[in-house]
Amino acid sequence: ALEKKVVKSKAGEKVGLPCCHEIPISESLHNYRVYWQKNTTDVVLAYAEGKMIHKHERYEKRTEMDDRNLTLWISPVEILDNGPYQCVVQHLRFSQNSVVVCDETVTLFVTADFSTPNITAEVSNNSCESTEMVVRCSSHGGFPKPKISGALNNVSVVWNTSWVSKSSLSLYNITGKLRLNVTKDVSFTCSVEYNGFAKSSSLLLKKQNDCVVPLVPPSYNVITASSIIIIVFLLAITLAARYLPRHVCSHCSKPQDSVEEGVKECLKTPVSSKVTSETSSV
Repeated sequence: ALEKKVVKSKAGEKVGLPCCHEIPISESLHNYRVYWQKNTTDVVLAYAEGKMIHKHERYEKRTEMDDRNLTLWISPVEILDNGPYQCVVQHLRFSQNSVVVCDETVTLFVTADFSTPNITAEVSNNSCESTEMVVRCSSHGGFPKPKISGALNNVSVVWNTSWVSKSSLSLYNITGKLRLNVTKDVSFTCSVEYNGFAKSSSLLLKKQNDCVVPLVPPSYNVITASSIIIIVFLLAITLAARYLPRHVCSHCSKPQDSVEEGVKECLKTPVSSKVTSETSSV
């Protein structure tokens, strides 16, 4: 079995597809018929007796063939150029007969670079313990269909991934989404991988620091104890206001028959010093 030949290129570059035969120096292209065809049905380029006899309209102004090693050059290469190409070479030994000297297939694999991944993080819920975030990673304009991967402090995470493309041979856009509970500041990495290539971006995810501890209402026991203290305090003030005057006047009380007479005695108007002097002189 013949080893399958694969040529890789990126969209927009110039690529050469090698043929299975090289014309010796002693001969020229006039002695050959050369057919380059895609998918064994569409003739891309055809030469007979040294002249080009056919070129596919989609490859117009984008293709040429080396007249010695018969390499097919395509520039600029496009995503739609992906696929198998067959080189068929016939030698014109006689004017009416030809001999196939070469018939081989080479596969062209065209890729397109994806954009650098864009990472966004949106806080959906926040608590004192952690910050819940919705993280999105997106990239566009690449080929073939990629896969997306990510890591949180070098620990892999699982994505919810979606792709957008018009067809299997069109450029892809990719978006990955996941939810994370961030308990501390962590480094997050997102990578888009395609055909052995990768584009990556990193973002520092920060735990929100604006944690507000809710005020806890006092318990029933605290309220009850506080009420009792307030009531006792008010009773103490009331009793002090009521019985304090009696205590102040207790030094002037005399033994009498009743408490009311003692109170009256204390409240009696004192005699002036002048009257007392006059009485003494008499």
